[in-house]
Amino acid sequence: MTESVLGVLASGRGTNLQSIMNAIATGQIKAKIGVVITDKPEAKALDRAREANIQAVCIDRTKCTSKEDFEQKLVAALREYGVNLVVLAGFMRLLSPYFVQSFKDRILNIHPSLLPAFGGAHAHRDVLAYGVKVSGCTIHFVDEGMDSGPIILQESVPVLPGDTEDTLAARVLEKEHSLYPRAIALYIDGKLIVNGRQVIIQS
Repeated sequence: MTESVLGVLASGRGTNLQSIMNAIATGQIKAKIGVVITDKPEAKALDRAREANIQAVCIDRTKCTSKEDFEQKLVAALREYGVNLVVLAGFMRLLSPYFVQSFKDRILNIHPSLLPAFGGAHAHRDVLAYGVKVSGCTIHFVDEGMDSGPIILQESVPVLPGDTEDTLAARVLEKEHSLYPRAIALYIDGKLIVNGRQVIIQS
């Protein structure tokens, strides 16, 4: 059986990365992280990876000649470290069909809303502006669209009177930290079957 090797792509603090590392340490996720890649040299996710003795690489988008150049470097790095599941953890880049096809059905993403509602980069702002009473987070497979791939798991949180983007984000993030490791473990354990838009979870 081929060892499961994760490649985690992040742009920021890396709190979801930390939850994944914790889940690997406890045996919830039976895999290793081959490499953590960020597109920003100041991303705290790099520090988290290095402190855990995980390979950490920055491919600075601003120093690449084009999006194609950037993604070719991403794919090359992921392949160099033997990655067979790509995990997007706060990676703030829309991936092209070239990247998606390079790891077809092997890319997971987390989004801070109940998709298909409030996709895009400003989910919490949009949730509050619309006035909905419930938000949450979604784990999904990545396809060529924005936040449009088949949904694996979702969990809801209430939107409370007086919520700001920060207070809502904190409540959703707490759910993210438990939901993402669950989804990754289901994938690693071979319990996810994709049938069109439906993801069937085997017991």
